[in-house]
Amino acid sequence: GILPFTLDVDQQFIAAVLTIIGYSLNDTVVIFDRIREYRTLCPKRDIRENIDEALNSTLSRTVNTSATTLVVLLAIAIFGGEVIRGFAVALAIGVAICPFTSVLLSTPIVFDLWRYGDKKTPKQVKGPQKAVAKKRK
Repeated sequence: GILPFTLDVDQQFIAAVLTIIGYSLNDTVVIFDRIREYRTLCPKRDIRENIDEALNSTLSRTVNTSATTLVVLLAIAIFGGEVIRGFAVALAIGVAICPFTSVLLSTPIVFDLWRYGDKKTPKQVKGPQKAVAKKRK
């Protein structure tokens, strides 16, 4: 087996990996939705402050959800049967890593992409401007 405790990569393991991907995407969507919400509530505030507020408001939810899920998965891995053990261990590893990818990986990428997008967009001119026509030769 590839995994510890001689677990094989089988259909249950693949199902666990797909479940972890969905779990991580769900956490990331919750954080991004909160960032979008703060962008509409405070549009004049810097994107860094909005991201910080969004992370502060969703961090406890992310950690609590992952911790309670991890406790249940560890109980299933320890006390469960041999058939479900591989699934539970793979899910437990993924659920332990998932909050780090949602909070510490995806949000800085969004911030960097936001800054990169700001540099590429031209700055808007403030106030009315006079139109200047070119002279004909």
